[in-house]
Amino acid sequence: MKPLRVGIWWIWLYGSLLIVLSIYATRKLPSLQDAITRPGFNPGKYSVDSNNPNITVFSATTSIGPKQSLAVRSWLGLSPQITVVLFSQHPSVRSFASGFGLRVLVDSTIDFTFLGTPFFHSMVERSEAFGTDIVVFVDSQTVLLPDLVPALNFAHKLDGYWLLVASLQETSFFPFKLGGDGQHWLTENGKRLELDELQEILGQNRHCHDRSILMAWNSGNVPLHNGVLPPFLFAKGIHNHWLVNEVVASELRLVLDASSVISGAFLNNPDRIERTDSRLVMENRSWEAVGNSHLGTLYGSLLFHETNYSTLAKLVKCDDQYLVLDGTEDIVRNRRALSSQKRKRVMGCVEHIKLRKPLLDCAVGDQLRYLQPLEYQISLELLLAIAADKTQTVVLAIAGYSYKDMLMSWVCRLRRLRVTNFVICALDQETFEFSVLQGLPVFHDPSAPSNISFNDCHFGTKCFQKVTKVKSRIVLNILKLGYNVLLSDVDVYWFKNPLQYLHSFGPTTLVAQSDEYNKTGPINLPRRLNSGFYFAHSNAPTIAAIEKVVNHASTSTLSEQPSFYDMLCGEGGSNRISDDRCLEPETNITVHFLDRNLFPNGAYLDLWEKPNVREACMKQGCFVLHNNWISGRLKKLERQVLSGLWEYDSSKRMCFSCITPNSSSS
Repeated sequence: MKPLRVGIWWIWLYGSLLIVLSIYATRKLPSLQDAITRPGFNPGKYSVDSNNPNITVFSATTSIGPKQSLAVRSWLGLSPQITVVLFSQHPSVRSFASGFGLRVLVDSTIDFTFLGTPFFHSMVERSEAFGTDIVVFVDSQTVLLPDLVPALNFAHKLDGYWLLVASLQETSFFPFKLGGDGQHWLTENGKRLELDELQEILGQNRHCHDRSILMAWNSGNVPLHNGVLPPFLFAKGIHNHWLVNEVVASELRLVLDASSVISGAFLNNPDRIERTDSRLVMENRSWEAVGNSHLGTLYGSLLFHETNYSTLAKLVKCDDQYLVLDGTEDIVRNRRALSSQKRKRVMGCVEHIKLRKPLLDCAVGDQLRYLQPLEYQISLELLLAIAADKTQTVVLAIAGYSYKDMLMSWVCRLRRLRVTNFVICALDQETFEFSVLQGLPVFHDPSAPSNISFNDCHFGTKCFQKVTKVKSRIVLNILKLGYNVLLSDVDVYWFKNPLQYLHSFGPTTLVAQSDEYNKTGPINLPRRLNSGFYFAHSNAPTIAAIEKVVNHASTSTLSEQPSFYDMLCGEGGSNRISDDRCLEPETNITVHFLDRNLFPNGAYLDLWEKPNVREACMKQGCFVLHNNWISGRLKKLERQVLSGLWEYDSSKRMCFSCITPNSSSS
């Protein structure tokens, strides 16, 4: 826990700079609303009929099974005013959605972990871009019954802004099916069930399981709560209770417990699916729930002041009328005047309701007070097997905690380019824990140097020399495991995926960026091999060449870059065979220095000084641009953010929302 709290302290220290710079960078991004409303992805419009508001149900799933299919069809059958948005990266979800036209949309552009788990804060952020009257969040394994829509219609007519929360039934046995019209429930023998019959069969088996909670709120200019929504993982616990707690504490909206008027069933029985050995190992991902618990303690007030759900205002139904009961003052609020006889019946109903045990009476405080360690037992071998592409290639980044935000900007850029075969080596425990919470494929190098300076670990420092020697050693380990490696420093901005181009040089060529800054002349002179961006194949000659570098660096008092050059190109460049190539004689490995017009370093052509860096680089055909040849972490950070080449919103802990032209959402 201490490393995480230290991280929060550092965020306060220089957070103001990042927020200001992030706002500047955000202006360079296209409008999210413009992106979503492109053809084939219509978010809908606000309803002009107050009696029939537009309702959008948001959920997420890693795939479509029988439970998810039944749940979605139950939502659609409630009303033609309902649209469903599923956040997923799985092809089966898109195929399933195509059968419902524009009523079921799939969004794969939010933030996901490397295993496909969606981030709740990214889902909520994206929901704000949809033109809908009412937002509903529910688990994808939850069947909803017909009483949802009347309750939402009533809430829609209330004055002001509200959040409606309901605890639903949880069951492992649901032997019912939807009729052909999608609106009526049938028993196994085809008998039609009325709503009250179905409710009685399900009983009152309600739970405080986070996945059995439904939340709904009306759209508008009033936020749900004050503060920042942490990067919770959806359906991994805590996040629903945390959000309700913060909405209550913020007092921006009326919070209504609607558990007595909204029915549904969370289907917790597992689907039978085929699993590979690696997926079987990854199935019990307990660190995801542990991570949510850690976040619940670091953000908001849930750890210190948990809402007493029994005191919430309640939405109830008496004598076929919806009423709002004030949870503390027992005041009945109703939109219509009642006759004395009807009022007597209603008050009797209210008194009966007050005697019931609260349906929503949850407490998660103990779960937050006794936290498990934030760790996962994933071997490097399994991590590589999951991450590698079909050519057995991985992109490797190595980072310490001082560069965590730059790491995330780098990750967000790769995600936008649909480059998913990357892995992260964390130099310290703080970076490891941060990466786990951000859903990254990370491993910790226990042999990495300790006491890495936060602000003074740039080129030329002793810290830099120690850190760079870790890179070649990690690359060598991965090569020996049978994977090709593209090592990329996190200050290398990618304009397009270079892997296909790098593969074209062949398996006996190691390609690397040149650090030469002169516009003309050889680009492979001594000390001009940049070890912050190079591509190596997994074969015996390349492994032998990298071993020479590692062994030389282990006895050198300099960084690894001189070792790279002296071992591969020879001292003084004795192994140079042209102006951009060297030939290492013992291994017969060719070292090719990449064309600087395509892979420019930070000093070449003064690209970082251009008024529009992105436009200049794209016009030139750049694959990447290295943010080097600048001293100091903060100066490097400032230059990249102000240039518009920044992809991460550190204040919200999520990638900037922007759909690229090659993104696809149906």
